[in-house]
Amino acid sequence: MVFFTIEVDQRVATIILNRPPANALATVVLKELSTVLDELEKNDDVRVLLLRGEGKFFSAGADIKEFTTIQTSEGFSKLAKTGQQLFDRIENFSKPIIAVIHGAALGGGLELAMSCHIRIAGENAKLGLPELQLGIIPGFAGTQRLPRLVGNPKAAEMMFTSDPISGKEAAAVGLVNKVFSEESLFEEAAKIANKIAAKSPNSLKATIELLQFSKSQSFEQGVNREAELFGEVFITADAKEGISAFLEKRVPDFKGR
Repeated sequence: MVFFTIEVDQRVATIILNRPPANALATVVLKELSTVLDELEKNDDVRVLLLRGEGKFFSAGADIKEFTTIQTSEGFSKLAKTGQQLFDRIENFSKPIIAVIHGAALGGGLELAMSCHIRIAGENAKLGLPELQLGIIPGFAGTQRLPRLVGNPKAAEMMFTSDPISGKEAAAVGLVNKVFSEESLFEEAAKIANKIAAKSPNSLKATIELLQFSKSQSFEQGVNREAELFGEVFITADAKEGISAFLEKRVPDFKGR
């Protein structure tokens, strides 16, 4: 790997983006992240992914220098599609992915974070979509995910003004799940990841699928799929273990079977 390192501790894999000085998301970075996801999806020992940046930033956005190498509308649309497809994969990934935001998540960096299932930020982190300040617009699905998370008025304000918001405000408007001090951010993120990693992989995968149904399908379609997955999950060995552990007043040991 050139831009990413992977650290595995028990059942949690931490993916660290390291592309100084600002962890910019060039096409080569997006392609490498896709390869990282391939590896971790096949690793049955990994149940939860933490995604963070090295240095001062989570990611300050897309690589502006790369923009100068593209000459056509079709070229820019292709770049947007590359990011959109990867971030859609992250949103639908079979294992929970938690974005741990320190320093700044701007432009493409925030779009990457928004595609993760959970977002945790430092109190003083800066989150925003400043593309209009450059005379362009977000291209990695930011115009679609941000309103779904914070509502249209707040999304409009953030994009129209290009002003970032702090981690504290991001939590208040629903853009991130939790905020912690910069000093405790990574430790607290690991605690949350470990708590999730103790759950059955079968239940986690099914819940991720149903969460996506709630965004794109009707309520009727969602509950029908819920009933199907309820039946499929209930006959697994993990379900039997979970119920037995509850009745026996002990901690369940899920094997992913």
